Amino acid sequence: MVRTPKSIELPVLFPLDRKAGQLSQQLAQQLRQLIRAGTLRPGEPVPATRQLAAALQIARGTVVEAFEQLVAEGYLESKAGSSTTVSVTLTERNPSPAASQPAEADTAFARPLPATAARYAGIAAAMVPLPAAPFAISVPAGPVAPDDTWRKLGNRIRATRAGGPSGYADPQGLLALRKAIADHVRKSRSVVCTPDQVIVTSGTQQGLYLACQVLLEDSDQAWVEDPAYLGITSILESTGRPDRIVRLPVDEQGLKVEDGLRKAPNARVAFVTPSHQYPLGMPMSMARREALLAWAAATNAWVVEDDYDSELRYAGHPFPALQGLDGRRVIYLGTFSKILFPSLRLGYLIAPSDLVAAFCGARIVMDRHPATADQHVLAAFIAEGHLDRHIRRIRSIYADSRSALVQILQAHLPARLARVQPIEQGVHLLVWLDDGLDDMAIARLAAEQGVAVRALSPTYSDRSPDKRQGLILGFGGYPQDKMIAAASKLAQIIEQCA
Repeated sequence: MVRTPKSIELPVLFPLDRKAGQLSQQLAQQLRQLIRAGTLRPGEPVPATRQLAAALQIARGTVVEAFEQLVAEGYLESKAGSSTTVSVTLTERNPSPAASQPAEADTAFARPLPATAARYAGIAAAMVPLPAAPFAISVPAGPVAPDDTWRKLGNRIRATRAGGPSGYADPQGLLALRKAIADHVRKSRSVVCTPDQVIVTSGTQQGLYLACQVLLEDSDQAWVEDPAYLGITSILESTGRPDRIVRLPVDEQGLKVEDGLRKAPNARVAFVTPSHQYPLGMPMSMARREALLAWAAATNAWVVEDDYDSELRYAGHPFPALQGLDGRRVIYLGTFSKILFPSLRLGYLIAPSDLVAAFCGARIVMDRHPATADQHVLAAFIAEGHLDRHIRRIRSIYADSRSALVQILQAHLPARLARVQPIEQGVHLLVWLDDGLDDMAIARLAAEQGVAVRALSPTYSDRSPDKRQGLILGFGGYPQDKMIAAASKLAQIIEQCA
């Protein structure tokens, strides 16, 4: 049973002026101010008289006298056999100024944000996590969530280790996990690396940020797909140098390398999603891959490969990773968010050997090292074969869920206004909308009705001639009845917006 503390920690009090005398009145006045400010709230216990007297180095009788005065004034309540508390009758009589007048306080201290702060505020608004409802992406609920194996393995690992590991850890991550990752990507993605090249990250987003910090100087340009994952465009735009981003269109073969050679042949880095272009879904053809790597070799540039959900392919044979074709030029990013669960916050970056020290330094500046406890669990989960079995299981479940969602959407959405595009890999699909519709407005209205979708248009650059309206829908872990109900609501919203 959880025990409630009988008294709270000592609140912040100024030293009492012993020369001025009347210490009990000074203490009473300070406690009044704490109560009025909301630091001590109605119903909360105050420190015991002995505790407070010892902390202030005054006689206990002085504290008792101050408490008695506040009880008489109605600020405190004292009952025999229990602790003294702040009077509950103050809830309405003396509301906290901060709670009662937030608008005035905000207005009084309002000031323009620095340009950098404003950019980060915009990123926060654009990338608010969706609730765990259809059709949010990467919500591994129900049958696709890790089963009891993860829990049992975690209990076993933690039982053999210290309850609170002390000291700083390796910025690259746990060696056992790096060995497991190197072995996993070698077998599943044809990645060529050693454990010494693996850096454990807090997901792909951190890997992208580290790559920008390590590979780009202030004046360098970067190729970025158009459309692209908001995570990479937000990082580059947050620098206040939009001219450093060179957006390149994609077609059915992936990134148009020839456009990059024409627009910015001397760019320093190319950020790509070659196995499964985000968000449109096509893989990059082998001819485009070879052209991209040839450009990188000829100009001494780097390619950052975001291989975010390559394990989940439902048709055809997957292309091997770019890194396996040229590990000297490619920085490879992977994550466990899609195949396990996003809240795990563990991914990995595989760097060429001569860049490992630089990435470690950037990692130390950012957050020292990844959290240690779950790394031990994940290392065992991979090494003992549980990850491979988990991927085989969820790939089948996701394939069925994907097929079911396509049929549900085709049955419910108005065909004249919305067209479903299945994608052969990953955990999302697209719904293309009629050009007269506003996908951002539809996404906002859907959220108000408990349906979670992402608008497609923000993933395009403002100047893209190919910019289209659409919705990005995830299909992981949702039962069919909930998908049907959500699809029906979404169809009504699309009709309403038309």
